[in-house]
Amino acid sequence: MALLSFKSITASRKRLSINKEKIAHEAQRIFILSVGVLMVSIGFVTFQLPHNLNAGGVTGTAIIANHFIDLPVGLTYWFLNLPLLLIGFFYLGRWQFLGKTLFASTLFAIMTDFFTGFLPQIYGQFPVTDNLLLSAIYTAIVGGFGGGLIFKAGGTMGGTGVIGRIIQKKTGKPLSQVYFYTDGVIIMLSALVFGWEMPLYGFLMLFLYGIASDYAMEGASRIRTISIVTDKPQELVSAIQFSLERGASYWEITGGYQNQKHYLVMCTVLRTQVDDIKHVIAQTDSQAFVTVGVSHDALGSGFTPLRR
Repeated sequence: MALLSFKSITASRKRLSINKEKIAHEAQRIFILSVGVLMVSIGFVTFQLPHNLNAGGVTGTAIIANHFIDLPVGLTYWFLNLPLLLIGFFYLGRWQFLGKTLFASTLFAIMTDFFTGFLPQIYGQFPVTDNLLLSAIYTAIVGGFGGGLIFKAGGTMGGTGVIGRIIQKKTGKPLSQVYFYTDGVIIMLSALVFGWEMPLYGFLMLFLYGIASDYAMEGASRIRTISIVTDKPQELVSAIQFSLERGASYWEITGGYQNQKHYLVMCTVLRTQVDDIKHVIAQTDSQAFVTVGVSHDALGSGFTPLRR
């Protein structure tokens, strides 16, 4: 009886520990999402809105609509977003998606209308710059990095980002490409309202926004995967372990050209170690065939520790 009671207490403590970890993880994601929304709204109000720069999406649609109707841009954005939230509800996780996206889009609408009145008083000079190119670049960098944080936290701000995530989920295409598909039409429509020069800035913003988003989501590409076709696998693995203190794996393969047996050695190294491993390979087996692949991250022993 005492043993059963002890097991029950142990199981309860384990469940409590898991629940605490889930809560902490979710709180961290909401914090990251909020920081992302803050960055997007500041970039939007500071650089994009004063010049009517249009990079597509619902924010771009709201800028066009604001030219004709006297409503706050944030509020206009929020109303335009509602139909797309319904689409995302059915395709991107139902209530889990809707909760975060509704939170992010509402927070963005509130922050945008608040910063529209508040930031000009803080800056003193507003707009911060009259240079459209600088404004376009910084809108994309600040907003794109913020947007990447929002995606990383598992949310979106709704809008055509919902459509973009659906396309990315179905096709696996990177966000930088998807944005061109979903937002290009809106950018071109802005030319009818603000002139044909604006789409030039818009497509530049869209391109940079995608790059900044991908960078925020995946980080800098600091890892390289080395594939080596060799006839000296054990010597090569030993040399890599001794010189670079990196592990390596190998297995037998058959060459398709001459149908001969060789070995494929695979190793993951830091980008700064690529030249070193090339030197080690050349010293060990000058006849080896080497390819260097780009990887975004490596998790586990010797690299970034795995976390729950």
